[in-house]
Amino acid sequence: MRIFSGIQPTGRKHLGNYIGAIRGYLDGQERGDPAIYCIVDLHATSVTYDAKGLPGYVLDTTAMLMAAGLHPERCILFRQSDVKEHTELCWLLCSVTPYGDLQRMHQFKEKSERERELVRTSLFLYPVLQAADILAYRTDEVPVGDDQRQHIELAREIARRFNATYGEVLVEPEHVIPEVGARIMDLQDPTTKMSTTGGTEQGLVYVDDEPDAIRKKVGRAQTDSGSGVIRAPDKAGISNLIEILAVVRGVEPEAIESEFEGSGYGDFKAAVGDAVAGYLAPVRERYAELRADEEALESTLSAGAERAREIAAGTLADVRAAMGVGPAV
Repeated sequence: MRIFSGIQPTGRKHLGNYIGAIRGYLDGQERGDPAIYCIVDLHATSVTYDAKGLPGYVLDTTAMLMAAGLHPERCILFRQSDVKEHTELCWLLCSVTPYGDLQRMHQFKEKSERERELVRTSLFLYPVLQAADILAYRTDEVPVGDDQRQHIELAREIARRFNATYGEVLVEPEHVIPEVGARIMDLQDPTTKMSTTGGTEQGLVYVDDEPDAIRKKVGRAQTDSGSGVIRAPDKAGISNLIEILAVVRGVEPEAIESEFEGSGYGDFKAAVGDAVAGYLAPVRERYAELRADEEALESTLSAGAERAREIAAGTLADVRAAMGVGPAV
C-alpha cells in the first residue's frame, strides 16, 4: 500500500491543517509501504508569495510534521523541488489533461480572484503538478482534506486517460478523507474554511499558539444568537466547534451533543478551548525543539529526496518510454 500526500509550506500550520491532513499522515505512516510526504514548495510559487521566506517556511513545515509524530525512518519526507521528476512528469501529463477540466477547478477560480496583479499560468497548471506528485509514486491512497476532493478526482482521470492512450503505466489513486474534521472552519467566519490565505488572526488557531491564546480565540468564536449545543444548518459556528472537540477527544459528534445538552455556549467554548490547548501543547513544545536545528531538518529532507527519487525515476522512465520521449530503448 503506497500512500502519498503533499502539504504547502505556507508558514505556520493551523488546526485545520492538523485535523484535516496531518492526522491522516500519522495514520498513513503506520500503514504505508512506504508512506511518502512531500512539502510542495513549487506549488507555493503559483500565487503571490515571499521568495526570501519560502526556504524557512519549508523548514517550519518539516519541523511541524515531525513534531506531530512523523518519523523519517518510518516514512519518506522530502521537499518537492529536490525531486526534478515531479516537474518533468507534470509537463508530460499535460498531454492528456483537457484544458476544459482545468477551467472547471474550483480552487483556480477562488485563488485567481484573489490574485489582483498577476494570475499565473502555474496556478492554472497547479492540479497537473499535483497529479504528477501523486502519480510519480504509483500511489494507492492520498490522505487529504475535503477541499482536495476535486483535485484527486482529476489525478484519477489523468491516470485513466494516460493508460488508455499509452498503455497501463500509472495507478489510479483513491482519496482518503476523514469522516469527522475533514473541513475545519474559520472561527470568525464559520462559512469559510480555516486558512492562512484570506483568514484573520482571530479566526485561526495555530498549532504553535500559546494555550491562553487558543482559549481566547475559541472563546471569541463566532456563534449564532440561539442556544443549544447541536449541529444544524443555521448553527455553523457551534457545529464547527462540535466537530473540533469530537476530533480532539476521539469521539463521535453525537457524544459531544449529548454531553453538553442544556449547557450554555460559554461553558461549551471553555471546554473546547481547554481541550484544543491540551491537544496541541505537546506538538508545540516538540516543534520548538526541532525547529532550532536547521541543519538536521535539511539533512532529513535531503535523505528523503534520495529515497523519493529512486521511486519517481522509475515511473518517469516508464512514462517516457510509453510516450516515445527520449532515445529508443
